[in-house]
Amino acid sequence: MLYQTPELDPADRDVLDQIDAKRDQLRHAVQQAPTKWTQELRKALTASAIAASNTIEGYKVNALTVADLIDGESEVDASEEDKAETLAYRQAMTWIQSLHDAPDFRYTKELLNGLHWMLQGHHHPTKLAGQWRRGAVRITAPGDPLATDYEGPDTELVPGLTGELVDWLNDGDLDAHVLVRAAMAHLNLVKIHPWTDGNGRLSRSLQTLLIARGGVLAPEFSSIEEWLGQPGNTWEYYKVLRTVGGPVWSPERDTRPWIKFNLLAYHQQAQRVQHRVDRSNRCWIALEADAGPLGVTERQVTALHEVAMVGRVRRARYERAEAINTQQATRDIQFLTQSGLLEAVGQTKARHYVAGPRFPARVLEIAHQRYQPIDPYEAAAK
Repeated sequence: MLYQTPELDPADRDVLDQIDAKRDQLRHAVQQAPTKWTQELRKALTASAIAASNTIEGYKVNALTVADLIDGESEVDASEEDKAETLAYRQAMTWIQSLHDAPDFRYTKELLNGLHWMLQGHHHPTKLAGQWRRGAVRITAPGDPLATDYEGPDTELVPGLTGELVDWLNDGDLDAHVLVRAAMAHLNLVKIHPWTDGNGRLSRSLQTLLIARGGVLAPEFSSIEEWLGQPGNTWEYYKVLRTVGGPVWSPERDTRPWIKFNLLAYHQQAQRVQHRVDRSNRCWIALEADAGPLGVTERQVTALHEVAMVGRVRRARYERAEAINTQQATRDIQFLTQSGLLEAVGQTKARHYVAGPRFPARVLEIAHQRYQPIDPYEAAAK
């Protein structure tokens, strides 16, 4: 028996309707936006998701560094361990993103173990990867290594429970909303805890895979890992997993609090992404309007846009974004620097460029515009 999908109450259904509306708006906004910056936005969102999920597990690599690692940069401010974790997660996420429209797709135990190997294979054989655990598992409470927060099901039950989960992934609760099914997949996998290590990251990845297979939005626009990685949300994440999952495998427990938590996460992450899309679009339009007076080409707008949205740009990243050669990219960056639009920071391979004294102030104002996240449950109660 697995943890069961609960019935949604009217408040849940209303929040879910709001999430669907926001996802539709996002899809329309992305389709209408310039291809160049939507591609960069997707990379940025993927980097944020990877950074956040690794942060939950104690690996401290920020989204900018993750983006550099994804781009193949070697001179980054990260330990070798953090680099390995980041690149492993990137590999798994790339596969997940590619599976969103794979024909004849089926969930299997082999799929789960394959994803686990991608995430944890660099630890093997110190920590068994791609195979079910061979011993008991006890999760310590945050901040107290001697306190057991959760004890997973007995080892001999793991193959059967994962088989039951795979069957449910393919055929169970198919009338439930994909976001609800994705949340339940996450809960069941993390509570089965079938591997020695990496269970949390793979459970979050599985949730993203189900959302991707839902087909409404590209997975990088739908993942809640960035939201979960925010400190206050991470604490609530652990808290609700304890409350709903219980101290031991207890599939008879009420899972409604878990679903409500996830619906809040989906809603607020959609708000976050929509705000970023809006800012990005407005920055692009403003930079295009300023391009003529500044003597900037349409191609060079890409570099300025990245500085506005991310805070910096690397020559190599600009080169790849525009599909130009190194000489062209270098000339463009030199022109923007000499014009006072950009300013160099650092030396040699670690060099990047930030906004210079002549960078349009109104573009930076747009990029830094704040918003107030809304709790849809609290808003409905008022």
